[in-house]
Amino acid sequence: MAGPGSAGSTTCARGKPVAAAQPPARSAARDDGSHEKDDRMQQDPCYRSVTTACLLPVIGSAPPRRGGQSLFTSPYCRAMSRLPLQNRVDPTGRLHAVPSRGSLMGNRGILHDGEGRIRRQWAHKAWVTCLLSYGGIQRTVFSPGSYSELFFLDEATALAAGHRPCNTCQRQRHLEFRQAWITANMAGQENAFVPVTDIDRVLHAERAIPGGGKRSFDTAAAALPPGTMFEHAGRVYLVWTGGPLLWSFDGYSAADGTLPAGAVRVLTPPSIVRLFAAGFVPDVHPSAGPLRERALPR
Repeated sequence: MAGPGSAGSTTCARGKPVAAAQPPARSAARDDGSHEKDDRMQQDPCYRSVTTACLLPVIGSAPPRRGGQSLFTSPYCRAMSRLPLQNRVDPTGRLHAVPSRGSLMGNRGILHDGEGRIRRQWAHKAWVTCLLSYGGIQRTVFSPGSYSELFFLDEATALAAGHRPCNTCQRQRHLEFRQAWITANMAGQENAFVPVTDIDRVLHAERAIPGGGKRSFDTAAAALPPGTMFEHAGRVYLVWTGGPLLWSFDGYSAADGTLPAGAVRVLTPPSIVRLFAAGFVPDVHPSAGPLRERALPR
């Protein structure tokens, strides 16, 4: 599965399962947001495609099998399959263990320990979102020593949390986002070369509070463009064409009434709100209704 690019370049971790069952071993993966070859991929046969493993299901007496053999054969895989991992991201950027699946993967570096427990909220500033399937690559979720796979309901959720499109598996979307971000946030410099690391620094300052909190700002809900997420009265909403929608890990539902009259707590980073105001439209979960045609700034 794809992952983020380090400063100036991106590669992807590749590996393939082998037949012999062995306990997981430490990999030499770098903790800088880049995809490194994960040596553990060559040693642990308990593969679960990220298309089915953003939630590790509760396994009963008859675990899934392939080719006559259990997909969860090692003690590590059996232990990890009993409960959902804390890898679902809400619009505030917090991580949850919930029985819901996502439409995008992403990462912030190595956040978990050898037993799959979250120990920190980020490890670097290159927070990215990736496709669930890319180049036939498969990963064992939360492998020791490898980046922590995180999952999002949709792109609007990921952007609210402060993640951007990956430069490898989402190359075209990354270029669209990058150019639109520059146009919306750097007036008069639309043709300038801006390293993505510069964008990451701005996003990190807008989204993260030292210690793991979420940075936000208050403004009138009526002033927010479609795609923006805000919190009001303890609930999270998406501003969308046709009115606000109530967010959940499973999708969107109709909100009671119209946009709040007063100020709301905006979760989407300011530079991305400006991006939306300039015409960039995020992909949303089907429950939000038909997507309108993207209108990217030119």
